[in-house]
Amino acid sequence: MEIKITKEQQNRLLKRKEITFEIDHSQTRGTPQRLEVRNKLAEVLKTKPELVYVKRVETKTGTMKATGEANAYESIEQAKLIEPKYIITRNIPQENKEKTEEKAEAPAPPPKKPEKPAEKKE
Repeated sequence: MEIKITKEQQNRLLKRKEITFEIDHSQTRGTPQRLEVRNKLAEVLKTKPELVYVKRVETKTGTMKATGEANAYESIEQAKLIEPKYIITRNIPQENKEKTEEKAEAPAPPPKKPEKPAEKKE
């Protein structure tokens, strides 16, 4: 799998790099998994994989080339403030997803309805 960055733009306001990339995956055959792409992008950008969030990866029909978009943040806190939850969830390794889902499955007690005061008849 070879990654070629086609466009890289620095967004100073959001403290991130916005990246468009191309992947040649003729050796692996199928579209590479998001986490593989994330690790490879981090290697190319010389940053930690935890700071890279892959937004999309699409293979062009009939080819072994995929295009995609990703964001590389300066800090994890900044990424959690800006990236939507579903993108963050998609970029978490499978074993970590299972742990967070177990915590989320704990049922919360139902909220209590406030009692209405008795109406007075005049």
